[in-house]
Amino acid sequence: MFRYFRWPLIWTAIGLALSLWLGWAYSGNLAGALSFFFVASVLAVLEISLSFDNAIVNANKLKNMTPEWQHRFLTWGIVIAVFGMRVVFPLLIVVVAAGIGPIEALRLAATRPAEYAHIIEGAHVSIAGFGGAFLMMVALSYFIDEGKEVDWIATLECRLRACASIRGLEIAFVLALSLIFTTILPHNDKFPFLLASVAGLLTFLGVEVVGHLLDRAEMSREAAKGGLGAFLYLEVLDASFSFDGVIGAFALTQNLFLIAIGLGIGAFYVRAMTIMLVERNALSEFRYLEHGAFWSILILSGIMFAQTLMPVHELVTGLLGAGFILVALLSSIRFNRAMLRGGNEE
Repeated sequence: MFRYFRWPLIWTAIGLALSLWLGWAYSGNLAGALSFFFVASVLAVLEISLSFDNAIVNANKLKNMTPEWQHRFLTWGIVIAVFGMRVVFPLLIVVVAAGIGPIEALRLAATRPAEYAHIIEGAHVSIAGFGGAFLMMVALSYFIDEGKEVDWIATLECRLRACASIRGLEIAFVLALSLIFTTILPHNDKFPFLLASVAGLLTFLGVEVVGHLLDRAEMSREAAKGGLGAFLYLEVLDASFSFDGVIGAFALTQNLFLIAIGLGIGAFYVRAMTIMLVERNALSEFRYLEHGAFWSILILSGIMFAQTLMPVHELVTGLLGAGFILVALLSSIRFNRAMLRGGNEE
């Protein structure tokens, strides 16, 4: 177990030490340093609690990738997750929203964090629309699938699977829900939300198309095994999961660098959990664990849409997601015990 979490533990020590130094640099006293230390710890725990489902879905996709592409995702992917989504992404939001250059956005984050956070908050509707639509497509595509053989919440999942013969049903559902929210939202938020949700839907379809093209390509052995297509899918999926954590982090602190440290610590643990799930073949051993993750994703996508109308605390999101996964794990254990008893009776 320790070998999976060796690097996350090392980064935790480095990250928390950096948070102390950053707090001292900004405040010049021990109280400020300890405050930064505490916020970094809370952000790390928040990121981990929100990302159990992310790790499970990552593991499900990684098991079908070549070892080389698995390694690329688990190395390049961590750089993109920590640096790209926790530093570059918030900066890009400010660059686009405020119409300033990247250097000016970085200077704004360092010297005027309150103004920086205000600009990020102003883009929340668009972020929620994009991430909610993309994640909803991820979840619905899993449940509305004729090839799905195992059901957990049988009453619902059987009916969803039966709907797979209706082409484009999940797309129609996401578009319809987006239009409903668009009619409810305040006038100034209508167009940004609708544009972002359609962009999220098109991004999912675009990644799917790229993946299918690469799977069918006979140019190389890697492409035939779903290397680049699966990599792109996982990176966009990671980004969508990160939206909620990044935006929620600004409720705790307005310091971009502290957010990067805290959420970066959490991202390392998500990668460690992903590797452990793949190497121990846990998704095969616990048959309903994957179902719990996708129900959690569906709930998260709905919450992201709902956040455009009302605040939803990240603790609620984390508890709901972890709750579905825990119940799915317990259901899997109960199923395994029942199968074992049945085998012994024979």
